[in-house]
Amino acid sequence: MSFDLVDKVAIVTGGSRGIGKAVALAFAEAGAKVVVASRKQEGLDAVVKEIEAQGGTALAVATHVGRKDALSTLVERTVETFGGIDILVNNAATNIHFGPMMTATASQWDKIMEVNLRSAFLLSQQVIPLIKERGGGKIINMASVAGVKPSPAMGVYSVSKAGLIMLTQVWAQELGPLNIQVNAIAPGVIKTRFSSVLWQTPSIAQAAQDSTPLGRLGEVDDVVGAALYLASPLSNYVTGLVLLVDGGMNVGGGIG
Repeated sequence: MSFDLVDKVAIVTGGSRGIGKAVALAFAEAGAKVVVASRKQEGLDAVVKEIEAQGGTALAVATHVGRKDALSTLVERTVETFGGIDILVNNAATNIHFGPMMTATASQWDKIMEVNLRSAFLLSQQVIPLIKERGGGKIINMASVAGVKPSPAMGVYSVSKAGLIMLTQVWAQELGPLNIQVNAIAPGVIKTRFSSVLWQTPSIAQAAQDSTPLGRLGEVDDVVGAALYLASPLSNYVTGLVLLVDGGMNVGGGIG
């Protein structure tokens, strides 16, 4: 067994930048046919061009993950183009509220839950029968260390990611008999545009770095290995796992 994904078809939501883009590129390099989805077609087209320039195969499908009909279109176009689905990465996320939860509005709560949790549930529901047809496969949910331990000023986001972790574990329990492994990755502070308010604010960045035994913030490539492992045959006996990729943030600061 290896990290080989040849002949596999993978959907990656939030695939136009950051962690999603890095995962899509890695999957394509490992031999998978990759479908990238996010709101803006232009960003997706750039990722497809990059994959094709490296000899890979990819498809861009602009998708509003909060809309069930848009998710259906994503699945339909994937099957029409590549014949089936083996791997789903629910990576799309948003965080439109920063501060105490008492200051969050109902609309902010609803939007965060819609993108971070509801979309993963609805898309998985549509994809699971297709993965079953292939004899099994993988679902990877991109959670967060904030879903394991509350993150200051990110309470609603933390709740959504905790829900995503529970969704992962429930799907893992229910889908095991179908040979579908469902796992989550929980990154710490990774230097992406999405998390820029954290790592570009000196006081927050320093506090995060000080609480990380490895003594640095994460890069997108730090998450790629975990995604490849969970997508590949190497993890065929792993399901319901929450794989922390946080430099040890969950166990606190190092010595010195």
